[in-house]
Amino acid sequence: MQPANFVTTLFDGKHNPGKVTVAFTIALNALMKGHSAIVLLMVDAVELGRPGAMVGIDIGQPFAPVYELLEKFLAGGGRVGVCKSCMIHNGFKEEDMAKEYEIVAAPDVVDLLMAAQGSLQVA
Repeated sequence: MQPANFVTTLFDGKHNPGKVTVAFTIALNALMKGHSAIVLLMVDAVELGRPGAMVGIDIGQPFAPVYELLEKFLAGGGRVGVCKSCMIHNGFKEEDMAKEYEIVAAPDVVDLLMAAQGSLQVA
């Protein structure tokens, strides 16, 4: 697994749009400052790994809608990882997830966090 300078771990899904928004806002800002970045979807956040799952998440100004943040994040070289165990636990399969996202196992999460220069946990 390729390391990233900045790792965001997100534990909440659609039921907490504020946390989803903040996670992607900060991750995008890390990218804009020249850092490589990955957002890890953990626990309930794995539901966001499905194609189009972030459409409609918008908490309003001054924040951009999450789907716009995601598009900019991916276009800028940001990565999204989906916790494999969390995905399975929540009844999803790898083929349910967006093809551009990485499926990550627990050892990968440890490696990413240990190699990162900075991280944000949104739990």
